[in-house]
Amino acid sequence: MSREEQFHWLTYNGERIASMVHKPLGEGPFPAVLILHGFTGDKVSNHFLLVKAARALTDVGCVAMRFDFRGSGESEGRFQDVTIPGEIEDALFVFRWLAEQPYVDATRMAVLGLSLGGCVAAHVAGADPRVKALVLWAAVADPFGLFRELSENTSLEPPLGWQPDGTLDVGGWLVGPSFLLTLPEVNPIAALRSYEGSALILHGTKDPTVPPKHAEMYAQALGERATLIWVEDADHTFNAHVWEQFVIRITANWLRRVLFSSPPGTEET
Repeated sequence: MSREEQFHWLTYNGERIASMVHKPLGEGPFPAVLILHGFTGDKVSNHFLLVKAARALTDVGCVAMRFDFRGSGESEGRFQDVTIPGEIEDALFVFRWLAEQPYVDATRMAVLGLSLGGCVAAHVAGADPRVKALVLWAAVADPFGLFRELSENTSLEPPLGWQPDGTLDVGGWLVGPSFLLTLPEVNPIAALRSYEGSALILHGTKDPTVPPKHAEMYAQALGERATLIWVEDADHTFNAHVWEQFVIRITANWLRRVLFSSPPGTEET
């Protein structure tokens, strides 16, 4: 194996965050990519998508770190306490931890987000100037509008739906009232106004969960700094081997060029 993989427990606000660091062999320092999972997801994701992505990134010479937001996966906390602002806090905390590691070149860092993790990634990119590259996979650009549409179009017959404790049962996931109440304050498009780097946007043309218009919103906001690539016929989490491998290959090659050699705005795909 041409890489090292190490599990870490990090503690934020008294709760442990489960994380995995993938590192090329050698002392470095290496460019680094923080990977963010989606809503109800975890650091593994469907068909090991994020594991495969992390290993592909180490193969091109990057450190890759993936973790479970508090309340998700193996991390401590309750899912019903999850909010997007809370996930942004988690991501910034982990990003800053990663930047401080001796094997990481903090001048060459990127963040990659899947689905709602893409919304979080946009906020991280806007908040920390050390983010030089942003990758958005099927990313949510308008969380308030998206969850409003989902609530209008999703039937939640008992025992699903609203629970006596005020949570909303969506397929066994208890969504807390704080998640819904904080949606209006989350605006990834506005957050990107302070981001100066380049971005790669990949989105399935038949995504039934996050409509392709969200990718177009990001592309419009980022202008010439954005590279938008459609994954023809793909669903939300690229649930076919050919889609998965296409997305990972494009991403690894793009990040290799951006983080190792290309001046901003000159990347190829």
